[in-house]
Amino acid sequence: MKIFLDTANIDEIREGAELGIVTGVTTNPSLAAKEGIGGKAGYRAAVEEIADLIDGPISVEVVSTDAEGMIAEGRDIAEWIANPWVKIPSTTEGFKAISVLARDDIKINQTLCFSVNQAILGAQAGSTVVSPFIGRLDDIGQEGMTLVEDIVSIFRQYEIPTLVMAASIRHALHCTMAAKSGADISTVPYPVLKQMVQHPLTDVGLARFLQDWEKAGNA
Repeated sequence: MKIFLDTANIDEIREGAELGIVTGVTTNPSLAAKEGIGGKAGYRAAVEEIADLIDGPISVEVVSTDAEGMIAEGRDIAEWIANPWVKIPSTTEGFKAISVLARDDIKINQTLCFSVNQAILGAQAGSTVVSPFIGRLDDIGQEGMTLVEDIVSIFRQYEIPTLVMAASIRHALHCTMAAKSGADISTVPYPVLKQMVQHPLTDVGLARFLQDWEKAGNA
């Protein structure tokens, strides 16, 4: 399972790149606004800077809600960087846009997916990757990870090439569960990435090794 960062913060992305474990980035208008990025020009500049740090796919979300607008935005975004995945929502207009952009050989991240049916429709329309939102389903009392399991199972059964990316990740356990479910990718916020690195026994063990080294006269 590959790890993407879900952020528009350049410092976080730089740190993830230095770790050597982040192979892609997902962004959206909310994440951009959180970093004070405004307007198309600002968003494009940020995406271009991200692409300088990460060689893998960079997901860039459209803001139009009609198919015509999404298609126009998607074609524009496809020219920004070398490896864009255009994020299109799982709506009726979104599926229309996905089918057109896929025929243009533009890679699509089908976002805001909350059901198996939406995933099946998106895959048939031509989505490169579908992003079931785990945390938001958990928030309303549903088992978000069950959705990932079901989508992966169906895609494997019918040899559907669309990738499955676990999104709306809230904690490190979500990543473990996504990997066990067969997700191709998990896209995680930077704090979750730090949770994945850390373990108290690692800290205790390292401190003990250093103490023993000093006791042996190696200080």
